[in-house]
Amino acid sequence: MRRAFLQEHRPIQYSDLVLTEKLFPHLAEIDEACHQRLDVMIPAMAEQEGVTATLKRADQMEWVRRMNSIKSRAEEVILAELVYAD
Repeated sequence: MRRAFLQEHRPIQYSDLVLTEKLFPHLAEIDEACHQRLDVMIPAMAEQEGVTATLKRADQMEWVRRMNSIKSRAEEVILAELVYAD
């Protein structure tokens, strides 16, 4: 996604990264940062919203619904902050 964003919205930066052979290290760095941030945000948001193992045992469908919501919101934040950032 970062590559497509750079190609479409930041063509000069994209060309510079390609010509200096820094595009793939840049994309790998962004990808790693996204995964690390997601690994931190999901448990933090789940704890903040009270989505626990107790809920999972009591009502699995509600737990899945809430975790999917948390994951979607965390991904939106990460995309806005890391992938589509200037």
